[in-house]
Amino acid sequence: MSHPEVMQPQKRAVESEAGGLFTRIRSWEGIGLLGVLVLVFLVLSVTAPNFLSARNLLNILQQAAFFGIVAFAMTLVIVAGEIDISVGSLAALSSALLGVMVVNLGLPMWAACIVVLAAAAAIGAFAGWIRAVFGVPTFIATLALYLGLRGMAMLITNTFPIPVDSGKFFYWGSGKIAGVIPVPAIYLLIVFIVIAVIARKTVFGRSIYAVGGNAKSAELSGINVRTIRISVLAISALTAAVTGLLQSAQLSSGNGTIANGLEFDAIAAAIIGGASLSGGKGTIVGTLIGVLFIAVLMNGMVLLGVDPYAQQVVRGAVVLVAVLVNVWRSRRATTST
Repeated sequence: MSHPEVMQPQKRAVESEAGGLFTRIRSWEGIGLLGVLVLVFLVLSVTAPNFLSARNLLNILQQAAFFGIVAFAMTLVIVAGEIDISVGSLAALSSALLGVMVVNLGLPMWAACIVVLAAAAAIGAFAGWIRAVFGVPTFIATLALYLGLRGMAMLITNTFPIPVDSGKFFYWGSGKIAGVIPVPAIYLLIVFIVIAVIARKTVFGRSIYAVGGNAKSAELSGINVRTIRISVLAISALTAAVTGLLQSAQLSSGNGTIANGLEFDAIAAAIIGGASLSGGKGTIVGTLIGVLFIAVLMNGMVLLGVDPYAQQVVRGAVVLVAVLVNVWRSRRATTST
């Protein structure tokens, strides 16, 4: 005999993702976010020089890829009720490891990339294991990695970039398909589709929403909560490594100084897109809109010549507003039930 209260999180999870793309966009949150994105786009079209040029718009897509790939996986982490602030440091370590293995150890590029991806997934799974087995909050576990992995990246490169001389490798990060579409934008689209399918069409995806909604009820309904927590952090780490490899390709070097602030851009995009910090709610489509919003805003400020420190202030303000809206929505949902 099934218990209604046990099945509730799974039911909410199915309902959360069953509406489809256009249902989400028609929702109040979707309309509001799209409206803000369109408004910012129109304002920058008038005020920022060359903003509407094809070259600049494609550049926005390319830059969006470097944090958007991580933002999609970060959405799964946040939906599961967790947080991962180690992705920037892990991307830097992935880049540094690639340079060391290819240049110093003489490994083929393909083999080095596989090793980097496997190592990153293992590091993410380790953080998830610490959370699942010892009950250490993921903020603390990933904070330790945030500090340690960045230091390790600096240590193995001696703080200097390691040049990687490969035209094919450079194409991954800066090439263009048919001379127009940036290759990183294609990676962004692929990761978006894969993560969206995982979230909407698989039992694993529904389990993530169930765990984030109510971990105890999810466990009673037969979901392995430990496995879910380990898996989402492993996926997040894997996307961080992909971003590290793409930025290495763009720079043609293994570099331990890259990806500063990556974790905050990824988290901000997910929150702006409607992911709830309390878990159980969030969509990949919403995160995509959040990614585009941040990318357009940052690009516009650069074109307008806004001071880099002022840009940081604006980014912080955007995140704060998104969090306040998130809290307001949660309280509104609580009072209406």
